[in-house]
Amino acid sequence: MERLDKILSGTGRWSRKEVKELVRAGRVTVNGAVARSPEEKYDREGLDLRVDGEAVSGEKYLCLMLHKPAGYVSATDDPRQTTVLELLPPHLRRVGLFPAGRLDKDTEGLLLLTNDGALAHDLLSPRKHVDKTYFVRVDGVLDESDTAAFEAGMTLGDGLECLPAGLERLERPDEGLVTLREGKYHQIKRMLAARGKPVVYLKRLTMGPLTLDEGLAPGEWRPLTAEERAALDAVRRK
Repeated sequence: MERLDKILSGTGRWSRKEVKELVRAGRVTVNGAVARSPEEKYDREGLDLRVDGEAVSGEKYLCLMLHKPAGYVSATDDPRQTTVLELLPPHLRRVGLFPAGRLDKDTEGLLLLTNDGALAHDLLSPRKHVDKTYFVRVDGVLDESDTAAFEAGMTLGDGLECLPAGLERLERPDEGLVTLREGKYHQIKRMLAARGKPVVYLKRLTMGPLTLDEGLAPGEWRPLTAEERAALDAVRRK
């Protein structure tokens, strides 16, 4: 059970002072009844919370799927570069969202934004073995020897040891799908560079049970569905 003013201010849309004013004006309803006090306590589960008739999510933790475009850094703040959080409306920048994992500045695709630190830790933990799949295009031709090298695991010239990974060649000889169970710095780029086939385009398609929504244009986002949240919870229970 949590106070109404805490639940509403946690959305980032209003301060606690503003929530009190909304309640006094009779603009807040909870489960169909006008809220009487900002100090009233409620269970977030199944809460029907509305301000001026508009439904407001009372969830404590948010999870958003973002189709990250190239040119943005996977960070919450950067004094010199544009971050992925700047793609969100102002109120969502105030609720502590951060990228669960990272994509390089010039890499596109699926990025999960959340304020649930435990969830992010589980998704990124090597013990959970959360697969991530990427579409890749290289300067060169991918062949069977590249697939074999990925499957065997690679030790790069700088000493980086890479676990066995998947490389599925596609119809175009310069395109493929790479599946990793880890996410070391510039890993795919470094692995393919070691094969003499530098990456020219990279896009993340999946992260564990999540698949990039094809309806999201680069720069667009949406909350995860109930089914997607349940699938992530299943990963955490492993």
